[in-house]
Amino acid sequence: MNRVLSTLAATAIALGLGTAAHAQSVPQTVDEVAEPGGTLPGNPEIALVKVAEGFADPTNVTSANDGSGRIFVVERVGRVKIVNPDGTVQEEPFLDLTNINPLGSDVQTGFVEQGLYSLAFHPNFEENGYFFVHYASLPFNGDGVIVRFQVDPESPNVMTPERTNETAKVIMRIEQPYYNHNGGQIAFGPDGYLYIGSGDGGWEGDPLQAGKDLSTPLGKMLRVDVDVPEDDLRPYRIPADNPFATAAKERLMVLFGITEEEFAEIRTKAEPEIWAYGVRNPYEFSFDPETGDLYIADVGQNHWEEIIYQPADSKGGEYYGWPDMQGTFCHPMTGDPAEQECSVVGVLPAAQYPHQTPYPGAEDLEEGFGCSVQGLGVANYGGMDGVYLAGDWCSGRVFGLGWDEDAGKWQLQELLQTGLQFTAGGYDEDGNVLAVTANNFYLADQGPLQNPPGALWRVVPADEVPEGAEVARVKE
Repeated sequence: MNRVLSTLAATAIALGLGTAAHAQSVPQTVDEVAEPGGTLPGNPEIALVKVAEGFADPTNVTSANDGSGRIFVVERVGRVKIVNPDGTVQEEPFLDLTNINPLGSDVQTGFVEQGLYSLAFHPNFEENGYFFVHYASLPFNGDGVIVRFQVDPESPNVMTPERTNETAKVIMRIEQPYYNHNGGQIAFGPDGYLYIGSGDGGWEGDPLQAGKDLSTPLGKMLRVDVDVPEDDLRPYRIPADNPFATAAKERLMVLFGITEEEFAEIRTKAEPEIWAYGVRNPYEFSFDPETGDLYIADVGQNHWEEIIYQPADSKGGEYYGWPDMQGTFCHPMTGDPAEQECSVVGVLPAAQYPHQTPYPGAEDLEEGFGCSVQGLGVANYGGMDGVYLAGDWCSGRVFGLGWDEDAGKWQLQELLQTGLQFTAGGYDEDGNVLAVTANNFYLADQGPLQNPPGALWRVVPADEVPEGAEVARVKE
């Protein structure tokens, strides 16, 4: 994203102006949650222009925001590739975690949902050279580890195995009971803190009930301060304004003279890193570069996908419903939702879209469906003003979620349907939304180095496609 715009956005948010440009709000009732079939203001048209290809199961993409114009594509196997401004791909990886352990790779890739998940550059990367990755650790039996590394200023495009090991600082390890629903995305918010998307730990149906259990980091959005002194024994600090920062602190027991509100703030087993909870698998999330608003693509189970909106002025602590709800529906779904009564629990998402079978026993849909929501990023160009773009892993659809000021509601519009398998998104230095695609479905997965290669794409207005550029084919 543009660094000047990023700085201005952060300043505006700090002054409480972050949401002034958009008057959107969190849905308060089920009928306020957007579904496919809406029309975004201006009815924008987009295209996907291929930037580079040949990536092994790409899982994430980002930029360093250091003025170099480089784009960094994360590969599931444990490597990060650099795409130069001219679209060429550097042959030698920027980071290679498959060769730092004398016993083999440090990354667990046995299941399609395991591997190197995400990469985040420190906001002051130009000065300190710090970057962070989140991956499934092979030595730790698939536990998620978040590790900080530091580039060598004499060799900014390649981390040697020696440099990788010498500068490694483990920030956090998240125990994973199963091999799926690990979340994975990490990103710095406009407040300078590191946000971590952590899935519910796996299997199906949240058998651990982790989503609503405050004593585990699973099924959560976490938020930590990684800017601690190097001689500090702690790898990170808890931001003082985290919603559960002091909920579990030791204190004397007092029975009288305490308000119910004060009692409600006591959570003796709450993890202080928790920013929000009740998410199933927040594999990708994005901050709006202009406003600081947060959008979470929360991967659903068998019938619905959801997109969560958290305004920039949120104080955290939201419960997003999982495993009591999936989108606006009861969990578990046993049949036609119209005949299944339950109370709405938690904060509602801004949008949701169905699988081909929207509930048990339903007739299969012919359009507007998907199977796994993959967040791409927020577009503030091409006639789009704060439009969150999400691609679907199975159907190749790209949805746009935006606020309709005139109608006073969210709109979810299908912008195009491709034959691509979306896995993640991010931004280039100019704020353009990027997408990566792979070819690695569950039953056809051949391993991170054997699947057909994936590609990197840039979202552009349909009438601004560069001459001679290759665009993703769209189904009519």
